[in-house]
Amino acid sequence: MTDGVFARGTGHEQVVYCHDQASGLKAIIGIYSTALGPALGGTRFHPYATEADALDDVLALSKGMAYKNALAGLDLGGGKAVIIGDPKTLKSEALLRAYGRFVQSLGGRYITACDVGTYVQDMDIVARECRFVTGRSPEDGGAGDSSVLTAFGVFQGMRASAEHVWGSPDLAGKRVGVAGVGKVGHILVGHLVEAGAEVTITDVHAPAIERTRAAHPGVRVVSDVDTLLRTELDVFAPCALGGVLNDETVPVLGARIVCGAANNQLAHAGIDKQLADRGILYAPDYLVNAGGVIQVDDERHGFDFARAKRKTTAIYDTTKAVYALADTEGVPPATAADRLAERRMAEVGRLRSIMTV
Repeated sequence: MTDGVFARGTGHEQVVYCHDQASGLKAIIGIYSTALGPALGGTRFHPYATEADALDDVLALSKGMAYKNALAGLDLGGGKAVIIGDPKTLKSEALLRAYGRFVQSLGGRYITACDVGTYVQDMDIVARECRFVTGRSPEDGGAGDSSVLTAFGVFQGMRASAEHVWGSPDLAGKRVGVAGVGKVGHILVGHLVEAGAEVTITDVHAPAIERTRAAHPGVRVVSDVDTLLRTELDVFAPCALGGVLNDETVPVLGARIVCGAANNQLAHAGIDKQLADRGILYAPDYLVNAGGVIQVDDERHGFDFARAKRKTTAIYDTTKAVYALADTEGVPPATAADRLAERRMAEVGRLRSIMTV
């Protein structure tokens, strides 16, 4: 294991490389900030083309978690981890337990959870070697699948966005396109159908499409994300991997609102202004997808689903507050959300310098 501080000028507190040759584990843990508390964020298991790609992802994701946790009002810093490889072929008990020992070696500075490619059952295995694990199964005293409240929080953010644009949070009759109907997107579709929205979906994984259509026969399916982007929609909900909003896709986007679960939806910092210039309201991803981290944080205090859901419902009001600040200061919502998160990290994080008995 090796350490890097302020990696590549990003301002991260710590970056840890983890390698266990026998199990095939190659992982990177990024800790962006512990100003508000231990850095909590999930572990992504993905076949990155290069180690540099994995590092770029973990740096961006861990910073996003710091802002997400701050804006959600949690006493948590921001961290993330990536395991390099195909989870379908590389994942094993030995690898997950080796990974758990690396997380444990950080002494609680980083707390892990599920992300793309990792599941509740994986966290149960990691927890056999590590105390700093959330998102475990209910049988092991955990909160279970965090996708449930992630989707619920996105739905609340979408309702707040609809109210800002159309004067009502009612989504009945609104045309919503969901890109990615995996763990979170599938549940989000259920909320939208129940609310009376007209839902169109796409996913690169055919079984995910089939499962969603079986549960909701009325949904429409298009072949790919590019087609969905060009479809006449009221709301576009990206719920797969990040970077979908870029210089090529924003000019052809046919929606009035973007509100989805995917992390790091903006390909670069200028995209939020491009969206605003086109009159498209962007719900900052780390604002509306915070339900999952709210759920796993609640696990640390003895999980109570009703309490966690009540906290997640507050995403509706936080989203409205972000839009109000954006309007007042004349900035895009992403900038307003950043300012609110940075303000809390600075004001509350400063209190950690006051010694207590």
